[in-house]
Amino acid sequence: MDSKANKKFTIKMQRKLVVLFGIILLAFVGLSYRLFSITRDNGEQYKKQVLSQQRYDSTTLPYKRGAIYDANGSILASSEKVYNVVLDAVAVSQKEEYLEPTLTALKSQIGADTSAIRSHIAENGSSSRYYVLARRLEYEQVKGLMELVNEEDSLVKGLWFEEEYKRSYPGGSLACDVIGFTTSDNVGSYGLEEYYNDILSGTPGREYGYLNDDSNLERTTIPAEDGNSIITTIDANIQSIVEKYLKKYDEQYHDNYREGNGANNTGCIIMDANSGEILAMAGYPVYDLNDTRNTQALLGMRRLDAQGQKMDEYINEENLREIEDDPDVLYQNLNALWKNFCISDTYEPGSVSKPFTVAAGIESGSITGNESYYCEGKLHVGEHDIACHNRYGDGYLTVTEGIERSCNVNMMYVAMATGVSTFTKFQHIFNIGLKTNIDLAGESRTASLVYTKDTMGPTDLATNSFGQGYNATMIQMAAGFTSLINGGYYYEPHVVKRIVSPSGATVQNIEPRLLKQTVSETTSARIREMCNTVVTGEHGTGKTARPAGYMIGGKTGTAETLPRKNGQYVVSFMGYAPADDPQIVIYVVVDRPNVAVQDDAKHATRIVRSILTEVLPYMGIFMTEELSEEERAELEALQIEIRTPAVQEDAEEEGGETTGETTGETEENAPDQEEEQQEQRAEPWKEFPIDPQTGYAIDPNTGAYVDPDTGAVLGGSFDLGASEETAASQDAGEGDGGQTAENGEEDTGEGGQ
Repeated sequence: MDSKANKKFTIKMQRKLVVLFGIILLAFVGLSYRLFSITRDNGEQYKKQVLSQQRYDSTTLPYKRGAIYDANGSILASSEKVYNVVLDAVAVSQKEEYLEPTLTALKSQIGADTSAIRSHIAENGSSSRYYVLARRLEYEQVKGLMELVNEEDSLVKGLWFEEEYKRSYPGGSLACDVIGFTTSDNVGSYGLEEYYNDILSGTPGREYGYLNDDSNLERTTIPAEDGNSIITTIDANIQSIVEKYLKKYDEQYHDNYREGNGANNTGCIIMDANSGEILAMAGYPVYDLNDTRNTQALLGMRRLDAQGQKMDEYINEENLREIEDDPDVLYQNLNALWKNFCISDTYEPGSVSKPFTVAAGIESGSITGNESYYCEGKLHVGEHDIACHNRYGDGYLTVTEGIERSCNVNMMYVAMATGVSTFTKFQHIFNIGLKTNIDLAGESRTASLVYTKDTMGPTDLATNSFGQGYNATMIQMAAGFTSLINGGYYYEPHVVKRIVSPSGATVQNIEPRLLKQTVSETTSARIREMCNTVVTGEHGTGKTARPAGYMIGGKTGTAETLPRKNGQYVVSFMGYAPADDPQIVIYVVVDRPNVAVQDDAKHATRIVRSILTEVLPYMGIFMTEELSEEERAELEALQIEIRTPAVQEDAEEEGGETTGETTGETEENAPDQEEEQQEQRAEPWKEFPIDPQTGYAIDPNTGAYVDPDTGAVLGGSFDLGASEETAASQDAGEGDGGQTAENGEEDTGEGGQ
């Protein structure tokens, strides 16, 4: 019975097994066919899906940083798309036939080192999916390689192209101090790039890869939002002219008296006199914005140590290697190069501040401007004899003549009449000691470098009257002076006038911002009259600033640096043009010119003359003065068109030339003194012998150099003044020193020019 049952079970099971096997076989065949179909039809897609999950699960899409344009639409800074060539070693290693075509393409198209790539693939072919072969290549450089990769049935495998943007500056070093640059992570540093970083920056995009319900690869892309662009007030043509003459000055005096640049620093600002717009702003030395860490740009600069302190040597090829080997020292010196001298460095302004002193006196009613004061070459204040730049004395001078001749004694009398409280009040009104809030990164604060009514003593008042004993920046002085000659209107200086979207639509117009009126239009007119005589007067200290065919006004400055009697000076000229209707203000500062005798404002006035000779015709400002044959030849050599109005205005019909010279009396003046004044104004230096090497007169009694035009004793200092506490801040202006004190050492060898 058991045998029969076992036999019956075996037959049934055999049948069932046959059926089950058949079903399984059919299912296996069907599954195999399905897998074959998937591989045949969608293999590449799923391959990409795997790669997507490994490499592109969340890919950042770079934004394009906004451009920077000059006032005429020329590009100062832009961002161009570039490509990183990336190697997927795993993909190349999948088939042996991929390796050689891929290596050949890399070598022929981008000049890659195939031996290094071959080694990388051999060592990392099973794991490396991201290996950058080349960075930041332009499209033309990768175009050929892209075509080879995308060819049908291409054997060039495992290469893909990562997009990003590279900042480009077409002008190289043009306006480098104004523009600034970007770091490797596309963040602005210095200048406009830093100040407007949030405006210029965009928002990165994202790209995500995933499978949809049909198991197909899908991508979701959130596009990047590009940054806005800015249109500046800078005129690249005016900027180029300014930089050309700053460079010429350096070339003329480079390695002249000592090794190094033609001056420690040279700066120039040109402003629109009626809006605060900066038309040009430049310093020297400069650097290439496309190669900001090129240490060759440091050559000739004064060397800094690791703490940023100035050393008594200048950078040359020999010590440059030492600087490059010390990261801290290199950092300090590069930062000194990248700083904008016009807004970051502070210094004692010198005699360019004298119009401020007179304006405060007239506007407050402390003086009328018609007074005359007696100069015997010095003035006793407190316990000190404070010397004038003309040690021989100028005799009786009106206030206008005091400005023309740059008489320190005259200005001290004006300041004494004004008083400490009013004087410091007007310094605040003129924005001395306050930031201008110009739209550039790096403007120095100088509040601690200016006296208040509680800290200023009689000696401080005296020296402040001619620009010694306090510190300012170039932009502070330029903005304040502009208000003195434009009717009293203080405009906030600014560099950007419009913000535009990536499509070119206007996002914001930045209009001129009138902050206050510093003086009345009447006072402003008086200051212009006085400053005009600096250039046109017989004894004017700024005659060499006048460009051929034009009449301008202005004020020279010569400030002795600390420590006193070191023979080192900051010389300058602050001017405006045209003299009768100012359209622009120009300010040039030369910090410690590389010459034996530094206290000569002609180092600044001659730069001003050269710049204005080209800038004024470019701006369409007509010549009003007759040209000498020499001047005509000069303009023809520069290929400058001589432009005059169609109908020449008759100056006499306008009332003739106004010199601004007025007469008046103070208690110091005797009523009947005209003959005495003429006698006191004798000019003994006119008879001094001339040194053929320097062109200066030589005092036969002292051997001192004397300016043959003004009688200023060059290289001199005088007895009084500012304490050594200002040395740190005044050393061409690091902006971090203290105020001057009443009981100091020497205060200024300010030539008063």
